[in-house]
Amino acid sequence: MAEEGASLLEFPCTFPLKIMGLADDRLAQAVLAVVVRHAPAFDGATMEMRSSSGGKYVSLTCTITATSRGQLDALYRELTSHPLVKIVL
Repeated sequence: MAEEGASLLEFPCTFPLKIMGLADDRLAQAVLAVVVRHAPAFDGATMEMRSSSGGKYVSLTCTITATSRGQLDALYRELTSHPLVKIVL
């Protein structure tokens, strides 16, 4: 079993989060609110948005400065539990 807190990442580090969900006007704002809650230095203007070819889905990329494994785990938990979010990579 791996050691508690063992990680392949060295913190702090630049870490891209890719969030996918249904194309909904509220998705980007909801994702931004969650990301800023866990990574207050994140600049929402740097969020990248791309629509799927059919326009039904959208992907958002938020590149944060991750400070700990706990921070990333909390971000993933909150994002994946949000009703507008389908997948977080």
